[in-house]
Amino acid sequence: MLARTLLLSLMILATSCNQLATPPPPPAIEYPQVGDVSLLIAPQSPAEVQLLDIGIVVFDNVEDPAATQTYGDQVFAEVRDKEIRYMPFLLRNTLIESQQWGAVRVLPLADPSVDLLVSGTILVSNGTDLALQIKVRDSTGRSWLEKVYGDTAYLADYPKNIRFTAGNPFNPAAHTEPYLDLYEQISNDLLAVRALFTAAEMQNIRDVSRLVYANDLSPESFGHMLEQDGNGQLQVISLPAENDPMLARVEDMRLRHHVFIDTVDEYYEALHDEMQQAYVMWRRHAYDQEEQEGALAPEPISQDFFSSSSGYLTMTQRYNRFRWSKIYQQEFRELAAGFNQELAPAILELNEQVHGLSGTMEEQYIQWRRILRQLFELEAGDA
Repeated sequence: MLARTLLLSLMILATSCNQLATPPPPPAIEYPQVGDVSLLIAPQSPAEVQLLDIGIVVFDNVEDPAATQTYGDQVFAEVRDKEIRYMPFLLRNTLIESQQWGAVRVLPLADPSVDLLVSGTILVSNGTDLALQIKVRDSTGRSWLEKVYGDTAYLADYPKNIRFTAGNPFNPAAHTEPYLDLYEQISNDLLAVRALFTAAEMQNIRDVSRLVYANDLSPESFGHMLEQDGNGQLQVISLPAENDPMLARVEDMRLRHHVFIDTVDEYYEALHDEMQQAYVMWRRHAYDQEEQEGALAPEPISQDFFSSSSGYLTMTQRYNRFRWSKIYQQEFRELAAGFNQELAPAILELNEQVHGLSGTMEEQYIQWRRILRQLFELEAGDA
């Protein structure tokens, strides 16, 4: 009897301490669910004027308060830091699959040479739910999209067995992104906006892109050809002659720049390929953790709870769940650390020298644009 009373006291203390140590959950972020979506694929190649080039900037990240409160560990912030490079590539692949656009690339920073610039912020990412805030603007500064997209994954969206071995290898071709509907909805929404523009308006976007890039290289030569209207959008005042030698040099620089950002895009592709298997495992475990957290939600306990044998049995079961949840959280933390360590070489490779540049990909991008400006000035001076 004494042992039973002591065990009950210890279980009550453990449960009480756990409830006191766990802060209240953060307010839920409301976002609309995209539901089931079918990607709109072009039945035939769109007109040339509709093939706008798209740049998708590495996403921003809103730190998930729930992860910080639950684990208090920097390792989870590192996982989120890798997601901001992984998710843009998924959107890039979806846009390419639609066959509705020109070149689509992932970029470290905003780029003046593209027709459409996509930026995103990760609001929620926990293996069960994903919410992204997406903003899209064209070269004139006109907003195409500014919207929050949400999607929910289910157990069936993940591989049944994530213990990948030589006998059970990960097959990327057989894997379907759990949140594919979300990316397809973004693609479809962009297509719906494009349908609102006339061919002349689309051509204006492309003309502005050329002049914005030219102005970035040489403001004194091309700055006067653009101005902002009453809505703050850029419009073309005049176009240089097609045989203008200065414009020809700009186009040559733009071609070199596109070769560079194609190389950058390939690095993000390599990072995606390197990261995919570990990330699938990570998100499946994150999904399991979310489900485990829900199963361990505290229930109110009445005064009469401890007076019956059924109450004792329930309390014992709850204590066991509490104990196993702590073990699970430790495993989850170790998985996150392993995920970061496994991807460290890929991140280092992403940040290694490209075309003789050094530093992070963002720093290399800035260096490259500076080099092109200097080269343009040098060639223009020799002309």
